[in-house]
Amino acid sequence: MKKRITAALGVLLALTMLPCAAWAEELLVGGQAVGIEICADGVIVSGFCEVQTADGPVSPAQDAGFAVGDLIVSVDGAPIRSAEDLIAAAAAIGGGEAEVEVRRGGAAQRLRVRPALSETKQWLLGLWLRDGVSGIGTITFVEPRSGLFGALGHSVNDESSGRSVPLREGWISAAEIVSVSPGVPGTPGELCGGASAERIGSVEKNTPAGIFGHLGAVQGGRLLRPGEIKTGRASIVSTLAGHEAREYDVEIDRVYSEGGQTHALLTVTDAALSSGAGGIVQGMSGSPILQDGSIVGAVTHVFVNDPRRGFAIGIYDMLDAAGITAQAA
Repeated sequence: MKKRITAALGVLLALTMLPCAAWAEELLVGGQAVGIEICADGVIVSGFCEVQTADGPVSPAQDAGFAVGDLIVSVDGAPIRSAEDLIAAAAAIGGGEAEVEVRRGGAAQRLRVRPALSETKQWLLGLWLRDGVSGIGTITFVEPRSGLFGALGHSVNDESSGRSVPLREGWISAAEIVSVSPGVPGTPGELCGGASAERIGSVEKNTPAGIFGHLGAVQGGRLLRPGEIKTGRASIVSTLAGHEAREYDVEIDRVYSEGGQTHALLTVTDAALSSGAGGIVQGMSGSPILQDGSIVGAVTHVFVNDPRRGFAIGIYDMLDAAGITAQAA
């Protein structure tokens, strides 16, 4: 579907390999809201600004050919891990010229740039930068033996470019939902809450099928076998208040394949979810979909012009991305 009618429901976010859980007959059903923190493997260019100099405004990085979405990974061969690293590098260069390595569309490029001296006596490149992303999303499943979890059902992307954030490291923490901003046609709603400072797990993989990592401790819960998603009645598990995950009725309207993955269209039929949240809202991405006693997928996106309707991904695509082999129910 075209991006103009959909909105990702998770946070705005080089794959690393997870140890394979090898085999899972059953999965712990998620539905819990969590805080998600992602650190990029480099610094992302999110925009340009003018440096006010004695000779007038200039934008050195834009003039040098930088582009929104570029991932800055080194300056004169020295690795760049954070925005602070790049600011320090620009100050060290001073009025000289430096070679900056960026990754653009998966390919490495080298650009030469000379910082400008601002009226406040700082050497600046004229860039807006992003080196991390944080927000609220939903756990889809946990493999009970290994503690390997899956969440979101889609990648964490950079807001400015829409590209997946190359992951250096990341964490999840428990979150409490304090209110819901309901969705209305044209404006997606969102879960409003806060995340605990205590980290409960690591994020080790950011993929088109979701984010994956390991929990520090595995709690008990409902165990279900994975199954194939199909049209008909189903339910989703989400947290709309506090820490309590609840089940809400939906209808799976269509199942289809796209980009080598199984996807579905769904409609919220639950009166409580429709009246309380207007339907599907941001932060609910990753909400597990249950059908015929199996966990079959996860909510991923909402129709911007109709918050009662949304998109989903099949559970087997998430398990494949996580490195889990599972038997169908």
